[in-house]
Amino acid sequence: KAAAPLGVELLVMDDGWFGKRDDDNSGLGDWTVNQKKLPGGLEALVPRIQALGMSFGIWIEPEMISEDSDLYREHPDWALRIPGRTPARGRNQLVLDFSRSEIRQHVYGQIKAVLSSADIAYVKWDMNRSLSDVWSASLPPNRQGEVYHRYVLGVYEMLDQLRRDFPHILIEGCAGGGGRFDAGMLYYTPQIWCSDNTDAIDRLRIQYGTSFCYPVSAMGAHVSAVPNEANGRVTPLETRGTVAMSGTFGYEMDPNQTTPEEREAIKQQIAFFKEHYDLIQRGDYYRLTDPFTDGPYTAWEQVAPDRREALVSLVSGTIHAAAPFLTLRLKGLDPQLTYQVNGGASYPGDVLMNAGYPLPVFHGDYQSLQLYLRAL
Repeated sequence: KAAAPLGVELLVMDDGWFGKRDDDNSGLGDWTVNQKKLPGGLEALVPRIQALGMSFGIWIEPEMISEDSDLYREHPDWALRIPGRTPARGRNQLVLDFSRSEIRQHVYGQIKAVLSSADIAYVKWDMNRSLSDVWSASLPPNRQGEVYHRYVLGVYEMLDQLRRDFPHILIEGCAGGGGRFDAGMLYYTPQIWCSDNTDAIDRLRIQYGTSFCYPVSAMGAHVSAVPNEANGRVTPLETRGTVAMSGTFGYEMDPNQTTPEEREAIKQQIAFFKEHYDLIQRGDYYRLTDPFTDGPYTAWEQVAPDRREALVSLVSGTIHAAAPFLTLRLKGLDPQLTYQVNGGASYPGDVLMNAGYPLPVFHGDYQSLQLYLRAL
C-alpha cells in the first residue's frame, strides 16, 4: 500500500511462503503455499496486490532440499550425497539430484500448481549454494562423472518447460548473486541478479565489470536500505537510485521505514526511470571512467542510437578539501549538434566530448549527478 503510490509496478514475495519454512533449516522441497501465513493462498493474495495497480512476483529455489522437509523424509536418496560420508551443507541445505527426471517432474509439478493458482508475472529462480557431494543414486560408480553435465541439462529442461507453460512470466536467475551469469542461463532467464552485495559503491565495480559482457537490461540492480547490510556503508538515496538505474532498477526496502522526503525522492526516481527507460535499457553504453582506479568519480553514459539524446550518470568518491575544478568528457555524441543539459544551458557536442562538461563541487562523500542531454 505504501509502494503503489510511489509508482512501484511489481511486488515480489521472497523466501518463506511455502511448506514449514520458518527459518533456513527447513521447508525447501515442499513447494506448497503455507496457508497459515497466507490464508486463502495466492488466489486470495494476488488480486489484492493487483487492486493496488501492481503485478505480483514470487521467489523459488527449486534445486534445493532441506533435511527437515516432507520431501526429504520421503525421498532422502533424491539429494546429491556421497554414500557413507557426512554431506557438506551450504545455507543448511542439500542439492536435489536434477540429473534424474522423476525428481524434476515432481518438483516442477508442485511449482506449476503454485504458478497456475494466480496471475503471477515474475519468478526469481534462486540457487544459494554450490554443488558438492556430487553423487547420484541413479548411476553406477563408473558413471558418476556424468552427473554435473546431466544436472545442468536437467536445469535447462525445467526452465524450458517453465517458459513454455508460462510464456508471460519474466524469469530472473540468481545463484548466490551473479553466480550463474552465463549465456546458457540467459537463454532462459533474460535478467540475472548481479550480486547479493547491494551497496551502491561496491556496485559501481560489480556493474562496471558485468557491462563488458552483458547489457543493462540483463543486470538485476536494486536500491536497498542503509546502513547497507553487507558493509554498513551509508550512501544518499539519490546515489543508490543512480547506480541501480544502470541495471533493471528496483527497490529492496520497506517504504514504510522512509521519511516523507525520501518517499518523494523515490517517486521522482521511478518517474525518471520510466521516462527514460528506452534510453537506459537500449541505448549505447559508454564507460567514461574505470571505478577500479581510485579517481574522484565514476561515470557512465547511455546514448540513443540516433545520438539525439543521452543520459550521463556520475557518482563521486570520498571528498577532500580544496577540490580541483573538474570536467567530464562525454562520448558518443554528434559533434555537429548542440545539446541542452537538464533543460538548461546548451553545449556543442564536440565541446562536451573534447573539453568536457564542468562538474559542480560536491559536498559530502558518494554524491551523484545525472545529466539528461537532448539535441536542439
